[in-house]
Amino acid sequence: MTQTADIVILNARVLTLDDDNTRAEAVALASGRIVAVGTQADIDSFLGADTQVIDAAGGTVLPGFSENHMHLFSGAAELDHLQLAGVSGLAALTEAVRTYAAARTDERVLFAQGADYTILGDTERLTRHHLDAILSHQPLVLFAPDHHTAWANTGALELVDMLHGAELGPGNEVVMGEDGLATGELREMEAFSPLQAAGGFDRYRLGLATGGEPDPYPNAAQWAQDIAVMRRGLDYCARHGITTIQNMDGNLYQLELLSAIEKEDGGLPCRVMIPFHYKNFMSLDMLEKASDLARRFDSDWLSSGVVKVFYDGVLDSWTAVMVEPYADKPGDCGEGLFTPESFRAVAVEADRRGLQIAVHAIGDGAVRAVLDGYEAARQENGARDSRHRIEHIEVVHPDDIARFAELGVIASMQPPHPPGCAGVPLEPTVSRIGRERWPLSYAWRTLKDAGARICFASDWPVSPIDPLIGVEAAVTRKRWAGSDPDQSFSLIEALSAYCVEGAYAEFKEDRKGKIRQGYLADIVVLNGDIETVAPADLHTIKPVTTICGGRISFSS
Repeated sequence: MTQTADIVILNARVLTLDDDNTRAEAVALASGRIVAVGTQADIDSFLGADTQVIDAAGGTVLPGFSENHMHLFSGAAELDHLQLAGVSGLAALTEAVRTYAAARTDERVLFAQGADYTILGDTERLTRHHLDAILSHQPLVLFAPDHHTAWANTGALELVDMLHGAELGPGNEVVMGEDGLATGELREMEAFSPLQAAGGFDRYRLGLATGGEPDPYPNAAQWAQDIAVMRRGLDYCARHGITTIQNMDGNLYQLELLSAIEKEDGGLPCRVMIPFHYKNFMSLDMLEKASDLARRFDSDWLSSGVVKVFYDGVLDSWTAVMVEPYADKPGDCGEGLFTPESFRAVAVEADRRGLQIAVHAIGDGAVRAVLDGYEAARQENGARDSRHRIEHIEVVHPDDIARFAELGVIASMQPPHPPGCAGVPLEPTVSRIGRERWPLSYAWRTLKDAGARICFASDWPVSPIDPLIGVEAAVTRKRWAGSDPDQSFSLIEALSAYCVEGAYAEFKEDRKGKIRQGYLADIVVLNGDIETVAPADLHTIKPVTTICGGRISFSS
């Protein structure tokens, strides 16, 4: 007897991303699983009196997107901040800040997000003096899109006693001027975290800043506020067709919030992985907490089991670690948050515990050090299917390309990040990298052709969360010079990098990432046929329905 479906999707152009059955017209879902994939005639027998029928109206149906590198809690909280993406020039910046500030006179610190390094032009660097001229009576902090640099006005620096500088750990800096006072530029988390704390934003950044828990623990009102923020983030993901979130910062508190939402609602609108964030000031015995989180949270809805590490910073502030000096800063290769030796010890111990490791490494020097650490872990502990990851890989040295496949390391990369993609300006990044390194910058195709597994993501809120913006960026990727290799992906390759490879990165390729009978009922229905849209217009395609675990999590 044929099972009656809870939901059927008809009149669809189904891209299954399953090599054994690439296309279909309809899908049937029941009890949180995909029970049938085929023609409309095949699915008719699954219809019952209570079956919900979704007419895709000829739109594409895909596996739910896996957002394989993002920051859920802080990104959700930042939705309330001033958004400066696309703002250019002092006049436009002034208008945006003053308009935003006029309605928030009671806030202790005003925060803005998405200020380009070149917001004042290619040659002028933003300083506290610019910000003082815009807003002098209220502390103001602007963050770069990459969240590795901030600019503060004088009032903000005085609020946290940083106008005269501060002693910080490796890779972090309060930039000082010739007058002996801070310029307002703050590089990396230790430099700008005091301002986030002063503005009441610190709980949302703990998973990034310390990896620890709120102290004191939030009271009932703060807990309710944080639950609301987390719900907002989950809903924001669902409306973009996302059914799996691989978060790339973490602490127990985020897991507690998500667990509470799951219990209260009888489920989550997205599946979420929260890692343990290992910081450079921690001792190796802290990895026991990572092991504990892995044991306590191990379901298809809410899981841990990953250790996240930041090895370096970013190119635009010269804090990424390079093999050779920056092209526009001779003699400077950047300073890592870890040394090769200290990271090697972390990698060996985390691997010994059976944990997966995911490391932010942007410069080719950082990428090499992380690969060395993974190789040391394999030599020390023996080879296993560890699927350790490197996040971003914005520059890779030619000697290290083949090592990804050799060591089974996943390259987790972000199509909206390269200068020239998704509205990102070319400068200052291309000049930092230097012409000789352009061919192996953001080298998705080169790594894939060398056998590496590639998963894609946005790094939201660094870039727009919409996976289709990322797909467009991957498909339309342009060379910086005619002699550079083509790094673009085909449409199916880009979609697979979100869905199929995202599932692989989670060790869950046996049950998600494809539309296949028996797989989890994680589906997104789009408002058009993605295969007939011009590549440069892929961002215009939008989800109309998102289904996670057989439940509709978004419907337009």
